[in-house]
Amino acid sequence: MTTTTTALRIDLADIGPVDLTVAEYGEGQPYLLLHGGGGPDTVASFGQLFAKTHPVRVIAPTHPGFGGGSRPAGLQTIRSLAALYVALLDQLDLTDVTVVGNSIGGWIAAEIGLLKSPRVAGLIVIDGVGIEVPGHPIADFFSLSMDQVFDLSFHNPEPFRVDPSNLSPAARAVVAGNRAALATYAGAAMYDPSLIHRLSEMQTPTLVLWGESDRIVDSEYGRAFAAAIPKAQFEVLAATGHMPQIETPDRLLGAIWSRAGAGFSGSRR
Repeated sequence: MTTTTTALRIDLADIGPVDLTVAEYGEGQPYLLLHGGGGPDTVASFGQLFAKTHPVRVIAPTHPGFGGGSRPAGLQTIRSLAALYVALLDQLDLTDVTVVGNSIGGWIAAEIGLLKSPRVAGLIVIDGVGIEVPGHPIADFFSLSMDQVFDLSFHNPEPFRVDPSNLSPAARAVVAGNRAALATYAGAAMYDPSLIHRLSEMQTPTLVLWGESDRIVDSEYGRAFAAAIPKAQFEVLAATGHMPQIETPDRLLGAIWSRAGAGFSGSRR
């Protein structure tokens, strides 16, 4: 399996040059893999597993400001990240791309779909945020301790729990930077009031996957997300929380490949 990490510079209208770190795994049909608020480490092992077991090229950028990186002052919203990644696909000259995103990565994926890039064949939203669903609020992430975040994020948090007191100063700085970047892009509420209405304009085929034990955003929130998108498919992953790519990666791979493996455009076999 081919694995590379590349530093790219992308010129983005109204913002200017943006430095972007992109990890790539494998060769084959392209999948753009977008991480959530926990940073690039939350998708790295899944990207490697996907490329090791399937004929795919996984492209996994680090959102500027995450993973210890810098963020241009003008890059402040989820929509600007979506525009950045459409520009990345243009720069890489990719076609028939499936965009896969977890948590805020799912929100970015939805915004990418709304930009109607001809390079994007389909979207997979995994426990995404970004909409407001009455009666099913998004957990107040910024008021939670790390232990509470783990409790809400996993069906069984114990194998994944991290004691923050054991983190090195450098690791703590990365966690703090991730948190600050998340607050900048997503805001304290982690939704855009206009998104649920704009999703009715979605023309890109979409698969919405949700962990049944997710307590950051529950499965009814996920059903509402899927219901807002014309012709979206919705599937619940059993015994799984907010980050299936970490907790039940094989189950997530099976769901992705059974629905998207042939290609949303119908061109892959």
